[in-house]
Amino acid sequence: MLLTVIVCVIAGLGAGLGTGFAGMSAAAVISPMLIAFLDMDPYQAVGIALASDVLASAVSAYTYGKNKNLDIKNGLVMMFTVMIFTAISSYAASFLPSSAMGGMSTFMTVLLGIKFIVKPVMTTKENMNAVDPKKRVIQSILCGAVIGCICGLVGAGGGMMMLLILTMVLGYELKTAVGTSVFIMTFTALTGAASHMALGGMPDMTVLILCVISTLVFARIAAALANKWPAKVLNRATGVVLVVLGAAVIAVEYLL
Repeated sequence: MLLTVIVCVIAGLGAGLGTGFAGMSAAAVISPMLIAFLDMDPYQAVGIALASDVLASAVSAYTYGKNKNLDIKNGLVMMFTVMIFTAISSYAASFLPSSAMGGMSTFMTVLLGIKFIVKPVMTTKENMNAVDPKKRVIQSILCGAVIGCICGLVGAGGGMMMLLILTMVLGYELKTAVGTSVFIMTFTALTGAASHMALGGMPDMTVLILCVISTLVFARIAAALANKWPAKVLNRATGVVLVVLGAAVIAVEYLL
């Protein structure tokens, strides 16, 4: 029981910080931890991770929104596009041979973290809002389609893909990019968690509750800090969190 509590709290710590600072999906941290240390069925581990993602992403989105760092209009456009193309590409993937490309998301987390440390995102809200609204909607649809296809075909992406595209392709200011990312993830994680529990049954309730609470608490703390810090500090903090979490997940998956 003590091992279960320790693993869940540490997993929630990593997932919460990743969600609050960088819009990272809790599944990227919690799933490998539960599988490696608690010998949990992978399908149920993902279900627990997605369930943990729901409240953590929701409270993070609320915090970013309260600080006016959330683009709801284009976030909704991207969210529906991502969900549609994820479903389509997931169906297409069922006819393709198995691939190891899903593991690329972990390495992408480390590389993205290094990018934020070495080359911070210093876009201002003024520059971000200067883009024509119609052009922004079209960009959101196109980028949502790309993210959805990648998520459905190779299992990579989610929060990291959204953060990458929002900052580097759509030119979002970092706080708004993270806020919009966690807003989208609230709904995609809810859909995924409900599907996993409907198809795979209810998971271990003790592990579920511990992971949900710990992820929620640390995501709330991280989101509150992120909205207070200046852009350069947030970039570095986000980069460090991504590098550490990415390296930890790689260690868990490939060394244990």
